Amino acid sequence: MSTCCAQQRNFEGLSADYKRRLWIVIALNAGMFAIEMTAGQMARSQALQADALDFFGDALTYGISLAVIGRSLQLRSSAAMAKGFSLFLMGVWVFGSTVYHVFVIGVPQAQVMGVIGLLALLTNVASVLLLVRYKDGDANVRSVWLCSRNDAIGNIAVMAAALGVWGTATGWPDLIVAAIMAGLFLSSAFQIIMQAIAERRALAV
Repeated sequence: MSTCCAQQRNFEGLSADYKRRLWIVIALNAGMFAIEMTAGQMARSQALQADALDFFGDALTYGISLAVIGRSLQLRSSAAMAKGFSLFLMGVWVFGSTVYHVFVIGVPQAQVMGVIGLLALLTNVASVLLLVRYKDGDANVRSVWLCSRNDAIGNIAVMAAALGVWGTATGWPDLIVAAIMAGLFLSSAFQIIMQAIAERRALAV
């Protein structure tokens, strides 16, 4: 069993099936970024815009991951580390801008949040199902899985925020959900960066 797990963890993405799935997921994420960012601005929902930003980050992440497949371990780990730092910055931005929006702009529109949140959730569930077979691997491959998982969790949270905004008529549920999503970004960033560092150390030995 341990040998099997080690082989999965060392998977580098050198699979035609994996690449095809990545292309499909890139298209899904790019499309949802445009839809959700527009809806988030219309609804004044920072949780929706945070989730849209996550879609954009994922599409970019998947594109980078696709580009470095088959390259040297040093290049793959460097790409993973760059993606980890971008997730960290994304988490900080999401939390800071959410605080500003809740206290300055006002209460978001719960109905739009709910409808777009459901559409985004369906998109992310499809992405997760496409990639679950390849959830383990090197830092580059694992970063793809973590981003997909974040999206699915994030959309469930956005729908919960929509229900909370509707029930309380305040922006606090939106703030809480966006803060949770920011924490998820930071946690994923830490995991990706630490695995990339470990791979670089192993390469130096």
